[in-house]
Amino acid sequence: MRIISAQEVAAATPYPALIDALSAAFAEPGAVEAPPRAHHAMAVTGRAERTLLLMPAWDRDGLTVVKLVTVAPDNGERGLPAVQGAVLVGDAETGAWRLALDGGELTARRTAAASALAARWLAREDASRLFMVGTGRLSTALIEAHAAALPLSEVRVWGRRPEAVSRVVEWARARGFDAAPAALEAGAGWADVISCATLSQAPLIEGAWLRPGAHLDLVGAFRPTMRETDGAAVARASVFVDTMAGARGEAGDLLQAAAEGAFDYADVRADLAALCSGGHGGRASADEITLFKSVGASLEDFAAARLAAMRLAATRLAE
Repeated sequence: MRIISAQEVAAATPYPALIDALSAAFAEPGAVEAPPRAHHAMAVTGRAERTLLLMPAWDRDGLTVVKLVTVAPDNGERGLPAVQGAVLVGDAETGAWRLALDGGELTARRTAAASALAARWLAREDASRLFMVGTGRLSTALIEAHAAALPLSEVRVWGRRPEAVSRVVEWARARGFDAAPAALEAGAGWADVISCATLSQAPLIEGAWLRPGAHLDLVGAFRPTMRETDGAAVARASVFVDTMAGARGEAGDLLQAAAEGAFDYADVRADLAALCSGGHGGRASADEITLFKSVGASLEDFAAARLAAMRLAATRLAE
């Protein structure tokens, strides 16, 4: 089995190609079998509760991809990413495991690419201001991915740790963005796109702060007990999701808003499959507030791993 490093994964999945690969995968429902992920809470003595995720997918040719992930919320205290994982790619002919891709890098990139794919349909075409809420591994991935889909030029960053905010701001400046720290209310009211990638258990973004035409990208709350917005934000927005199954089972922002009476799942406008296949046109007006809630799907891992495997194979042939 060939071990593929994070650097190799990044090189094999440039965002424009990755966004297109996800779009093609979502546009052809049924071409890939992607069962709902197995989701296990892990009690660890003396440490924060962890999450174990098992995500399989396969296509009609027999190509098989399985992702194994642990989410350790207290890893930030150790200077490590919360998400740790590996992605195994099985040979289409024999089923033998051929590649082991760095799961943290692949997860970050496919997650960010899914948000950028949604932004193609849901953000204003002239969206140039991004407010990044959260400073973990996904923060820089989300900035870079959105910049591949939108004409971003300005970035504002919020996080709980000032040193982490400074790190993300400096990273963005080094890549040509006008970047600075921002408070939550100020950043939310300023932004064309608000991207949230945290493990918050309480609302961070309030609906009253959203400007007309804003696009809200919610990535972090992947368990029913988590949320990054209040019910008013969900109520004000046209809601879109990555998959309906995931949104009904794990999307804390939507589940809690529904429990409060601020949202009904019948009001979800579309999922990524409908957007990418032409079943829904996305944003309807310049002033519409849109919301995209993702919890992740093994289809995304499959599309990203397949792209990486193809490009790695092509590179080896060229050597």
